[in-house]
Amino acid sequence: MSRRTLLAAATGTAAAGLVAILTITPNAAAGTVPAAAPAAVITGGSSYPADLLAAVSRDLRLTPAQATARLDADYRATRTEGALRQAIGSGYGGAWVTTAGRLTVGVTSATAAKLAQQAGADTKLVARSEAQLAMIQSTLDSRAAKAPKAVTGWHVDLTTNTVVVRVRAGGEAAAREFARGVDTAAVRFEATTEQPRPTIDVIGGNAYYIGSGTRCSVGFSVTGGFVTAGHCGTTGASTTQPSGSFGGSSFPGNDYAWVRVAAGNTPRSLVNGYGNANVTIAGSQEAAVGATVCRSGSTTGWHCGTISARNSSVTYPQGTVSGLIRTNVCSEPGDSGGSLVAGSQAQGVTSGGSGNCSSGGTTYFQPVGEILQAFGLTLVTNGTPPQSPQPTASTSNPPGGTTWAAYTAYAAGATVTYAGLRYQCRIAHTSLPGWEPPNVPALWQRI
Repeated sequence: MSRRTLLAAATGTAAAGLVAILTITPNAAAGTVPAAAPAAVITGGSSYPADLLAAVSRDLRLTPAQATARLDADYRATRTEGALRQAIGSGYGGAWVTTAGRLTVGVTSATAAKLAQQAGADTKLVARSEAQLAMIQSTLDSRAAKAPKAVTGWHVDLTTNTVVVRVRAGGEAAAREFARGVDTAAVRFEATTEQPRPTIDVIGGNAYYIGSGTRCSVGFSVTGGFVTAGHCGTTGASTTQPSGSFGGSSFPGNDYAWVRVAAGNTPRSLVNGYGNANVTIAGSQEAAVGATVCRSGSTTGWHCGTISARNSSVTYPQGTVSGLIRTNVCSEPGDSGGSLVAGSQAQGVTSGGSGNCSSGGTTYFQPVGEILQAFGLTLVTNGTPPQSPQPTASTSNPPGGTTWAAYTAYAAGATVTYAGLRYQCRIAHTSLPGWEPPNVPALWQRI
């Protein structure tokens, strides 16, 4: 969920809260969720491309059977996390998957705890909601232009219920001054050796060229072109292989762009498997923090790891970028713009990071949903929409004055009409039948 969504959901300060832990075993059925919240439907269920399993096994040091069990557990955890997020609403405290495949969900009230218990969860007291942490992060984001050089970035760490400020050696005093005025009990300063930089200048595999020869990686196909990193090129810049031009670009602040390809180029719903089977993209359902993800890039091919945080801010030499996915997946220059996937679900495009694929590293990704919303783009998928939960209202013949549509990615803040009334999206999601704005106030607010 985006930082902007969390801020919109914030309703005040809670003195204490509760955390729910739901055990996800490899062979267990998906957890029962409250009837008030339809479960998000994503691809999963023990059938994964061979190259994906091989990469997960290699990078997470798992056997093929363990890799399959882990991906299955992530799938079930994501379903349960999405349902509880909607049911709990403003009392939601964030969620993550442990290395053992356990989903942990934070809540901030007795009512929210009851909903978590109805889903079969345990509870534990914590101090802050996810929305409160996001507000602290937003305060730091507003100061990005004045961030000291020793601060490489900041993000919400759901597992410790804090906002982490990453600091190079000798810079803690400057970092504390940078964070002055926010809730000091909620901020943790973490030593780092990261040297973040956009990964842009080495080609390989499925690369494309910008202008006179700069190279980046293709992210995901959209109708009429593809999405990529914003630092790869400015609006109007020309591309070759495939030929086209940047239809829009934003960097820093954001790190997203899209390229409009020329006639004769055909966007497809595939991610390069680098000698193995290509991965077919089925949608863009957000994976939970802690879930397994894999990256495809033109320099280093396939590498896998887990999501350590969402809505992370990172400071590059060119400026700060906010709202990124932080992972322990490695990357190297030239992988910029490339694809991050969770199973068959598009997650984001490679922005930058630290380290390399020999010693390991940290890589940040621009969420794909925000790119689609920013430019009004449609992801190219395999053409088979996910099966929906039981609908609460028919969408076969939507009423007049309706721009909302099922199977569409909506970012927080997006506006639609339904039956002549206007609604604003509160939580980024991909719409399904039964999730019409009047039926799901957790997702849509009437304006």
